[in-house]
Amino acid sequence: MTRFLFVVPPFAGHIGPLVGVAAELVERGHDVAWAGAPEMITPLVGDHATVHRCARATDEPPAWPARMSGLAALQFVWEQVLIPLADAMEPGVHAAVAQFQPDVLVVDQHALAGALVANRLGIPWATSASTSAEFGNPLAELPKVEEWIRARMRALQERFRDPRVGEDLRFSRDLAFAFTTPQLCGVTPGQEVEFVGTSITARPTRDDFPWHLLDPERRLVVVTLGTVSSGPRFLTECVTALQARPDLQVVVADPDLSVADASPDLIVRPRVPLLPLLEKASAVVCHAGHNTVCETLHHGVPLVVAPIRNDQPIVAKQVTRAGVGMEVPFFRATATHIGAAIDKVLDDPAIRTRATEIQQTLHAAGGAPVAAGLLEKLAAQ
Repeated sequence: MTRFLFVVPPFAGHIGPLVGVAAELVERGHDVAWAGAPEMITPLVGDHATVHRCARATDEPPAWPARMSGLAALQFVWEQVLIPLADAMEPGVHAAVAQFQPDVLVVDQHALAGALVANRLGIPWATSASTSAEFGNPLAELPKVEEWIRARMRALQERFRDPRVGEDLRFSRDLAFAFTTPQLCGVTPGQEVEFVGTSITARPTRDDFPWHLLDPERRLVVVTLGTVSSGPRFLTECVTALQARPDLQVVVADPDLSVADASPDLIVRPRVPLLPLLEKASAVVCHAGHNTVCETLHHGVPLVVAPIRNDQPIVAKQVTRAGVGMEVPFFRATATHIGAAIDKVLDDPAIRTRATEIQQTLHAAGGAPVAAGLLEKLAAQ
């Protein structure tokens, strides 16, 4: 039996793909524990999970400045999110390691504290990449930006006495795996990461979704901007576009209850059961969040993506480059733009065929069992 400690930030999208990996390891007879925010981890993993607190849900990033993007957004992420989160989590991760005595740490790419502790204590660790946006050196044409990021990491490593100062905390030299495929993200296999495809497990859902309102005779379009994104203007434009297409069935996730005057024929809810809906959907309109994109394509469903921030512009480009969807500008798209993009992904056979092909690569990569096998191999070494 091997002891694996999963170190995750207090963000649901970073925890979800690892749930199946942890379950697979437990099924194989290993001991698994988590380090992070119990109030985020337990609802996704279950009450049976051992969770060592080293972060809080309140450690989520500060309010995102309106319309911030580009290099300013990158600076904000490092200075206001990743570095402060590493400082906050490091003592708790260290305590979790002392108590649980793991053989291997499985560290989310943005839970830098896990890498710091593993390096200092000499414990093998693996990177779990919750997004593929940083693979393939996306900042190759901006060397000073990459240099700035590495300077931030070096300062963090020096502060916590990391003996491997200068190594990239985002990529373990022992093992890095990503929940995607090279056919989708466009990175050559073997460069810096193992591709394991999608790891999808059932998520807790409420019982109040009106399934009886779904019309099997109409194609279903699902609109969601994820768990932390909000966009009243964009959602309103989506609703306007879709109400003009009565031949479509529409479900809209509207966490801020910002959509007004929606037709009773549209199902608008603060939260929607995305995975069951994907089994019925013909298209998804989303923010190009990595999990949402990969889960959608796992079901062979094409996309309209409207990236807002962080890694989303890069993931949106992966969608269009792979030929599985259309991109519209989040801050400028009108109902006309959005409607035309929806029509395209619904009616263009090339897009639908390509979505099916990417679906096949995601399934063939193996998912949680393959990731678990890689972790077992690392532990054996």
